[in-house]
Parts: sequence; C-alpha cells; structure tokens
Amino acid sequence: MRALAIETATRIASVAIVVDDEPVAERSVPMSGSHARTLMPLVDAVLEQAGIGLGGIDLLAVSIGPGSFTGLRIGLAAAKGLALARRMPIVGVPTLEAYAQAAGERRGAVCPVLDARKGEVYAAVFRWRGGELVGVRPATALAPERVARSLRPPCILVGDGVDAYTELWRGALGGAATLIPLDALPPSAAAVGRLGIARAAAGGPDDVARLEPQYCRLSEAESSGGRRAGIALGGDDSGAWKN
Repeated sequence: MRALAIETATRIASVAIVVDDEPVAERSVPMSGSHARTLMPLVDAVLEQAGIGLGGIDLLAVSIGPGSFTGLRIGLAAAKGLALARRMPIVGVPTLEAYAQAAGERRGAVCPVLDARKGEVYAAVFRWRGGELVGVRPATALAPERVARSLRPPCILVGDGVDAYTELWRGALGGAATLIPLDALPPSAAAVGRLGIARAAAGGPDDVARLEPQYCRLSEAESSGGRRAGIALGGDDSGAWKN
C-alpha cells in the first residue's frame, strides 16, 4: 500500500510517502507562519522524490491532533480535499500516538508532550507490550505538573513540551526520565503514514465527511462562546489522569 501522509500539528510541517511499512520520501520544514503556503508544495516535492503521481497513492493519512488548531485544520482540509477530488480513502492518525511510535520501542512509559500554551501541555501515555504500543492514558490538555505527578520512572518524554518545561520535568522526575526535545525527534509524517496504513488495514478508512481534528480543548472562540461542538475536553473531564 502506498500512503501519502501529512503532519501539521506543530510548528513543523512534514509530508511523506510510505510504501507498506517503509518511508520512501519525506520532507519537513520548520514554520514561521501558516502551513497553508508550504503544505501543497511539500506534497508535490515528496511525490516527485518518490517518483509517484497522485494516481498511484492508495491512502491518505493525516495527523488529527491534538496540536495547533490552525495547523490541524490546514492539514486536514488539504487531505480531505485530495481525498474527495481523487476519491481516495483517508484515515486520521492521533498525533501523540504517532509521536510515541516514532520514539521506538522502549522500557517504561512513553509520554509525548506538546506545548499547548497557557501553562498546559497536550499529553498521552503509552507502553510497549509484546512489541505493540498500547495506550495507557488518553490524550488531553493538562498542566505539566499534573502530568509529571502521574508518571513513574523509568519514562520517556518527547516533543516540544519537553523544551518548554525541561526544568520542571527534571525536578519532578530526576535522571530516570529520558527527555527527548523537539530537535532530536521532530514530528514525522513517515510515522503518521506507517500508523495510518496499520489503522486502515485493521479497521478500514474513515468517513471523510465525519473526520475532524481532535483538539482536546476548546478554542478561544468556542471557550468564550460556551460552545462545545463535538470537541472532546481534557483536564478534569479525563478521569484516567486524576491523581
């Protein structure tokens, strides 16, 4: 299976072509502005690098969050537009799960953390069991102090939330916690593609009309207006994170 994968959940835009389980082309670009100007040229570049036209793509895999509200909307809109125009199947990939997969099989808890601003991080917890990545705590937005209290070393933290709160993680978890900053393991569309292929094989593609970002908290406009509009909230609503 040939998948075109899109990752726009952070300040790095990444696009990849994954064939079965192997990435054959990937481009990633740090963003200083909107992903909108960069994303489609990246798509064209990886297709050319892989020597594959859009007609040769079997699946679209797109990171659906949590992460940057604007980045997620741009990435998903591009992927859904291609899916509708080309009648291609599409699958949404949870951003933090793809990040945990990219970190590789490790001992202890794997906790991707993305800087959510406003004194919070987007976080989830996974463990490797029998060669399979298993979700332990769901993606949510929490104060980093609460995330740190929920973890027991040995553990691995990865993502730009590591950069934003390095001293807090070190103080709370000590040297038994492995901290992997953004530059050491940037978001990867190849990881999104691999996971997308696996998810499509296990459960089929998603309904393109119903596929939406997983924000994990309200946007400014929705928060001030009191509208929930199908957004899954984190924080105290996520009982699995209470400690």
